[in-house]
Amino acid sequence: MTSSPAPTQSERAARQREIVQALSACVPQHALLWQSEDTTPYECDGLTAYRQRPLVVCLPETEDEVRAVLKTCHALQVPVVARGAGTGLSGGAMPHAMGVTLSLAKFNRILDVDPVSRTARVQCGVRNLAISEAAAPYGLYYAPDPSSQIACTIGGNVAENSGGVHCLKYGLTVHNVLRVRGFTMEGEPVTFGSEALDAPGYDLLAAVIGSEGMLAVALEATVRLIPSPQLARCIMASFDDVRKAGDAVAAVIAAGIIPAGLEMMDKPMTAAVEDFVKAGYDLTAEAILLCESDGTPEEVEEEIARMSEVLRGAGATAISVSGSEEERMRFWSGRKNAFPASGRISPDYMCMDSTIPRKRLADILLAIQQMEKKYGLRCCNVFHAGDGNLHPLILFDANDPDQLHRCELFGADILETSVAMGGTVTGEHGVGVEKLNSMCTQFTVEENAQMMGLKHAFDPAGLLNPGKVIPTLNRCAEYGKMLVRGGRLSHPGLPRF
Repeated sequence: MTSSPAPTQSERAARQREIVQALSACVPQHALLWQSEDTTPYECDGLTAYRQRPLVVCLPETEDEVRAVLKTCHALQVPVVARGAGTGLSGGAMPHAMGVTLSLAKFNRILDVDPVSRTARVQCGVRNLAISEAAAPYGLYYAPDPSSQIACTIGGNVAENSGGVHCLKYGLTVHNVLRVRGFTMEGEPVTFGSEALDAPGYDLLAAVIGSEGMLAVALEATVRLIPSPQLARCIMASFDDVRKAGDAVAAVIAAGIIPAGLEMMDKPMTAAVEDFVKAGYDLTAEAILLCESDGTPEEVEEEIARMSEVLRGAGATAISVSGSEEERMRFWSGRKNAFPASGRISPDYMCMDSTIPRKRLADILLAIQQMEKKYGLRCCNVFHAGDGNLHPLILFDANDPDQLHRCELFGADILETSVAMGGTVTGEHGVGVEKLNSMCTQFTVEENAQMMGLKHAFDPAGLLNPGKVIPTLNRCAEYGKMLVRGGRLSHPGLPRF
């Protein structure tokens, strides 16, 4: 199968005029952007290493407008990429060069908060944190809390199945969303899940959450709210060895304790965030753990005592327990600001997102240290340690093509090593364009074909967010040849090409 030749500038301009003219019948003129200075802000998401301007950006304000835009694009066979706040980290919202970017930023209303059923019904452009702010007067909140929660939207959270520092105890987006409503690529209304405890038929809600905008355009979500805890306290534990810290994570879970949050940072990461937010971190430690307990005062007191005992037994060199809400928030401020802190010490960074079994935390950290030497780049590490979700931040300068290339190889090595250790290539950031090659090592050709079959069941024309998430057979074949040529295909148990 050969790829089509790239369109010429005149062909691109002619297609752009055709699309703008057709969409002018669907939305007001001010809702269409096509001049380069207007579309440039949409050329990437949080993964800034890869950029592409769309032909047209459309900003509808009503569901009828969204339906009309989708119907028109389907009739013209125009690719559509739905976009929220653009905080994604895997290139999932990167535009299609010959397509329409469908910005849903204006769908930002909280439609209903029901304290009796403990649910909120919100439009897709509502910020994650805004849900908890709206629910707070009722003593409720929305549990999934990505580090970008001040800006990221619930529609994006649904697309990526986002988690956060409290997902160990309270679950990911898929565990906290009851219903998603939107449109197919053909403009047909579709509803996944229900506001009841269960929905009839196949569990398609779980399929659409985490589907990265490939199956449908989500416009509204009904989310589960939970009571705000009476008290929360956080332990900050220091370790003089990363293996001891990794073993401590496994020991906490093995003791039957499920903390509200269990996060890990290595020494380079703590140094970066301490210089940024002054969280009070131990800069002599090789790794620190943040372990939170929430609930009633009695429950918290007992759980903090149990966790402290386990951590000391695992070799913690120092333990601090927050004595006030202000101190607890200060402990977490470093973890929540890990990404911007990394941006202060490097022109660019690429944040990876693999998962591994908890017992392999130390192994992957030590492997990453060797990769730093191999690729000549620095890496700061922050982990959702409780569920084995890694966030290594590879530091590089995107203006240097060689550094970008080495960063890509470094990231692929982390992902493939994670798979070899029994993990996966993504935990919550999605595949997007970033991890397409690594999907070839995680899944067989037949498995990728099955996933593409599901996409085609919802989007037969393949127009929703095309070229993302699921690699083609040709791509996997070429990637396999590259690995063999470079001597990279060395992990036992990985697919062979």
